[in-house]
Amino acid sequence: MAVFANRRLWIAVLAALALAFPLLVTNSYYLHMMTISFIWMIAVYGLNLFAGYTGYLSLAHAGFFAIGAYALGILTVKAGVPFWLAFVLACLFTTLLGAVIGLVALRTKEHFFAIYTLCVGYIIYLIIDKWDSLTGGVRGFIGIPAPADIGPLSFQTPVAQYYLVLCFLVAVIFTMYRLVYSLTGRTYIAIRNSEELALTLGISTMKNKLASFVLSVFFTSLAGALYASFIRFLGPDIAYVSVMFDFLTYLLVGGIGTLAGPVVGTLLVTFLSQQLQFLQDYRMLIFGPVLTLLIIFYPHGIAGGIIRLKAKRAVFSWKQHKRPRNWPPPPAKSGANDM
Repeated sequence: MAVFANRRLWIAVLAALALAFPLLVTNSYYLHMMTISFIWMIAVYGLNLFAGYTGYLSLAHAGFFAIGAYALGILTVKAGVPFWLAFVLACLFTTLLGAVIGLVALRTKEHFFAIYTLCVGYIIYLIIDKWDSLTGGVRGFIGIPAPADIGPLSFQTPVAQYYLVLCFLVAVIFTMYRLVYSLTGRTYIAIRNSEELALTLGISTMKNKLASFVLSVFFTSLAGALYASFIRFLGPDIAYVSVMFDFLTYLLVGGIGTLAGPVVGTLLVTFLSQQLQFLQDYRMLIFGPVLTLLIIFYPHGIAGGIIRLKAKRAVFSWKQHKRPRNWPPPPAKSGANDM
């Protein structure tokens, strides 16, 4: 009960800090970085659902992120579709494309699946980079509008956009929480632990893996559409492999297969990267070894390491509570009869 209360207390504190952040920090640069971090978190939650809870590593999610962003830009700028309708259509189009790719990709397993999705991600990058008439190619795609007003709510200022992205992030976290602790989430975890055992239990592994993949693509496309509406300029680099490995870094540092991992990892890595900006290209000489040591000593990430530490302490406390007071028994006294 105490653990649950502490968890609720931490959630309340973090929520209060997130709501008060624009009031506490007046620097527009930090507000911009925090909004971008929230967008990355949504994308990492999508990756975490499939890699952390289902056990399949997809390396194409940067491509889906880019498709969501470019689809919003093309629909609003070239097709003249109203912003929120284009926003929904961009996410649906990317999700449908992800379902088609998933039907083929999920016929492979383990490292073959990772290699296949890596190739898919690179193909998406090449299409964006070379299709100048549609995407603008290396020149980039400009003129994407900011989120349109919803009644009296206006999203034209950085603070309003911060709260808009925060609302989407909270919705994604709530969805992930309800999913993970549902029967569907337990099914994904069973597939992750042993797909063969899940099959023997009567679980349709292909159906569940596809559903997990499609939902993860939806989260990633949502992040891409938010990114396009916030930055309002797109280049093919957002689909490159380096962005995919940034997502993986956030997830591994925070804790793969944990609900808090994407938040912890994204904030920590983003903060460290910004603090080491003065080193320019040499900052990786410091950041790289620190990341390597963290993964070696905390293979489950920071959030995963804390969860396992709490579990060990709980087991130790339980053993101490169950142990008799006079344990271990005192040694027998030696006497004359012992001779």
